[in-house]
Amino acid sequence: MSMLSFLSLSGNELTGAIPVSIGEISLDVLDLSKNNLAGSIPSSIGNCSSLTVLDLQKNNLSGGIPNSIGQITGLQTLHLSNNQLSGKIPSSLQNLSKLETLDFGNNMLTGNLPRWIGEDFPRLRILSLRSNKFSGELLGTFKFEFPANFWLAENQLNGSIPANLSNLKAMTQQQNVNHYLLYGTLSEHHNYQENIYVTINGLELRYTRTLSLLTSIDMSGNNLSGELPEAITKLVGLEVLNLSRNHISGQIPKSISELRQLLSLDLSGNRLSGPIPQSISSLTFLGNLNVSNNNLSGIIPSTNQMSTFNASSFAGNPGLCGDPLTVKCSNDSNNGGDNYPDGGGKADQADNGNGFIDKWFYMSIGVGFAAGLLLPYLVFAMKRSWGGVYFAFVDGTAYRLSSEKMKAATRRRNRGHADVFHFSFASLKFSYNLVK
Repeated sequence: MSMLSFLSLSGNELTGAIPVSIGEISLDVLDLSKNNLAGSIPSSIGNCSSLTVLDLQKNNLSGGIPNSIGQITGLQTLHLSNNQLSGKIPSSLQNLSKLETLDFGNNMLTGNLPRWIGEDFPRLRILSLRSNKFSGELLGTFKFEFPANFWLAENQLNGSIPANLSNLKAMTQQQNVNHYLLYGTLSEHHNYQENIYVTINGLELRYTRTLSLLTSIDMSGNNLSGELPEAITKLVGLEVLNLSRNHISGQIPKSISELRQLLSLDLSGNRLSGPIPQSISSLTFLGNLNVSNNNLSGIIPSTNQMSTFNASSFAGNPGLCGDPLTVKCSNDSNNGGDNYPDGGGKADQADNGNGFIDKWFYMSIGVGFAAGLLLPYLVFAMKRSWGGVYFAFVDGTAYRLSSEKMKAATRRRNRGHADVFHFSFASLKFSYNLVK
């Protein structure tokens, strides 16, 4: 076993603890995900100094994250999500400067988020700390150089949204999808497939290669306050923004229209006030919008994609009026479009025949545009099963495009390392204990 480099036992029914002797194997990839392993992560795992991938997600592991993991300085992928890990993130992890994936979601980790998380991992593409017990303010700077997914939802974070989020360099420019298509299937990972679970619009979706097509920020379900910073609208490559269920106040900035690639925007359950800016209508790729349960007022913009959203997207804002709500607006042309609910609650009779035709004309354009161009995104946001089929197709296409490149790289590697073995019993449903 001394020459074993790739070990995958993922998706079986393994029980017991991870043996201490795991540190005696010189592995490049260790994947024990989706089993029933219990106990703590042995500190001897730090002796696997050549690891590039460590995937222990979806087990029943407990205790703290070992300091020794910080010794694996070549680590690129670290999945510890969906366990019962507790304690703080050890400071030794800041040595892992090559990390591309840091996934600690759905555990019981506590403490403040270390400042160095946004500073010492320039290659990071996935930062998932969602559904833990982290507290305190978001401090430090953010220097991710690649399109990133930044998930801090369902914690106890407070303070304001930091304006320096605009330092997320890769999100400040529109993305070239093809450049990042092969993420998660890099040849040096011995065909290891990146696998992570994402919650969007209330649905948990499993991503593999297609995650590289997404750039997102999710800080929902915290105690964040203050205003929505204008700086966040400089992230023009951002595709999903979820700040719901916080205490954010102030107005939605008119510059929200700069987020031209935005597919999903959720600002619900906050304390936002003022009108919904008309400029939001220019977000023609927007497939999901939720601004419900705020203190917004005025008329709901109704052009382009805005005509396709139903009443639930705007509910719980007593000051809003116009379609798709049943509350009609008073016909006050002096308001410049920011009308307010008719005090009598009666339907506005100002529409003439031309207005009726215009209304349905624009609605038909919006619906046709959504059906023809945005169907994949609407499916992705609304239908779990259809979304799975769609992304399975994209995954398959990405795999076919990358397979020849990976085979060639593997042949080159094997010519120089003829005695290296790959060992994978993934998803064969073994149910034995791991022996020490």
